[in-house]
Amino acid sequence: MAEPRTNGFWAFLCVLGRGINIVRLTLLNLIFFAFLFLFLLVLIVGFAGTRAEHVIQSDSVLVIKPKGDLVEQYSIDPMQRALASLSGNPPKQIQLRDLVGAIDGAAKDARITRILLEPGELQGGGFAALREVGAALDRFRAAGKPVVVWAPSLDQGQYYLAAHADRVLVDPQGGVMITGLANYRLFYKDLLDKLGVDVHLFRVGQFKSAAEPYILDHASSEAKEADSFWMGGLWDSYINEVAKLRKLDPATLRTDIDTLPETIANAKGDLGQLSLEQHLVDGVATPAEVNAMMRKEGVPAGKKGEGFRQVSLSQYEGTISEDATQTPGVSVVVAEGEITGGKQPQGTVGGDSTAELIRAAREDKRTKALVLRVNSPGGEVYAAEQIRREVALTREAGIPVVVSMGNVAASGGYWISMNADRIYAEPNTITGSIGIFGMIMTVPGTLDKLGVKSDGVGTSPLAGAFDITRPLDPKVGTVIQATIEKGYRDFVGNVAKARGKPYDAIDAIAQGRVWTGQQALDRGLVDQLGGIGEAIADASQRAKLGKDAPVRYVEEPMGGFAQFLIGLNNDAMVQMAQSYGVQLPSWVAHINTMAPELKLLRTAQAGRPNVYAYCFCSPR
Repeated sequence: MAEPRTNGFWAFLCVLGRGINIVRLTLLNLIFFAFLFLFLLVLIVGFAGTRAEHVIQSDSVLVIKPKGDLVEQYSIDPMQRALASLSGNPPKQIQLRDLVGAIDGAAKDARITRILLEPGELQGGGFAALREVGAALDRFRAAGKPVVVWAPSLDQGQYYLAAHADRVLVDPQGGVMITGLANYRLFYKDLLDKLGVDVHLFRVGQFKSAAEPYILDHASSEAKEADSFWMGGLWDSYINEVAKLRKLDPATLRTDIDTLPETIANAKGDLGQLSLEQHLVDGVATPAEVNAMMRKEGVPAGKKGEGFRQVSLSQYEGTISEDATQTPGVSVVVAEGEITGGKQPQGTVGGDSTAELIRAAREDKRTKALVLRVNSPGGEVYAAEQIRREVALTREAGIPVVVSMGNVAASGGYWISMNADRIYAEPNTITGSIGIFGMIMTVPGTLDKLGVKSDGVGTSPLAGAFDITRPLDPKVGTVIQATIEKGYRDFVGNVAKARGKPYDAIDAIAQGRVWTGQQALDRGLVDQLGGIGEAIADASQRAKLGKDAPVRYVEEPMGGFAQFLIGLNNDAMVQMAQSYGVQLPSWVAHINTMAPELKLLRTAQAGRPNVYAYCFCSPR
């Protein structure tokens, strides 16, 4: 008797079930082995602990190879940063305070005899931040320890740092390329006209040019005048500082830079030899020749008898323990990036999140003084005002507040700074830009090109007035302009009150105009030139704390697992394990990937005027 035929649908379900089961088991196994790998890594780290003291030997060279951007605060999620580093693919960011702390620690560390700095992959940092690192290198040299720089080639930002070294070496195929400062922007008016987009700009301040690209097809004469002044100040500072460090005549250095096209042709394209002749570098050398130089100067050989005895920056950072004491001290809040509303991740200033950090510092009994480190071109006005109010409340609570300006503290960045007891800036900090603007875009012309019309009725004159499908009513423009002017008066008035100056005096140097730190000092917008070290010392003195009072950075707390991974990654024992080839697979670095950093106008809401205190003032 024949067996009954299996139902086709039932057979399909059986195959589907087996497939799902296979996928389930595969995923479970992947997760299991991933955690097993982490567990084994912890065991290896524990085993390596008995040898941890040998990670840094005597007569070692601290090798610093910064890659990527020099930042005040990581903009990459801590979990992602930890996983990326453990997988051998660290993110391209270097935190300024970590780099400076390592250099200062090495200056006092008898095991470290010198620094070899290789800044060839440092892509950006801003002159003020580079100046902080340069000052740390100067302190290292003052301790009687030499600094040597080597790179395949050096651009002007990298060279600004390299000039602090005892010796600057470049590869024979490289050289130093110093070109000057520029601030060129794209202008979108013609494109917007073609698309039929109407841009309505409302601003106060003769030099407030942040939104000009949306209404012009070229930079205004006022913008060029203002940019030429502050960039000229930055460039003069650069020339004078580099010339002093390299013992050159500033006028000769300026001429050498200006005539590079002619002189490089005379040097037959050999930029390295030209850099040597102009005394920008002290020699040309290959990596092998640098190794030989170190050995010749008494640095012992590496573990395998090759190269020279060295410790990397990441290894050295793992040996520096953070101060976990409960002793009262100075709290530091970092305001890095653009200012936007609500809660924002690190690398962007959030009206809610940054205000909460200041509030948390104020309510912490260990906080006797607060330093607000500002590196921001500004952003949304209301978000900046939220932060300013918290600064004012902190002072009212009897806690002194000192602001330390980084590369940029302009527009909204100045707004959040103005109520401090004292404001510090570097000579090449970009600040000022006291002015605000509002902007709304409407698209009736765009719809018209598509054959679409908007029509209807409202219950009052302003009903539907911010509908972007309709032309902007001039009456609405009057309302917005009045609001912007009121915001500007508040900005200038608050600055005048905070700085103890008449309104007209501040208005004369406001108008959206940008200044360097030195120019701002001359005009009374900042109190003193100096870096974050000087600001912390000032805050400590105001709070009547000792010179060695602890300094704590107030940041959003990490989760337990993220803390665990960060702790592992910063541990010298893990550095040892990684040196033996033990690391997480590279794909792990892509877990928990962050969204791209928010930019100006990405948070703009359609159908409402967006009000900003923002400055596009980063030269390159």
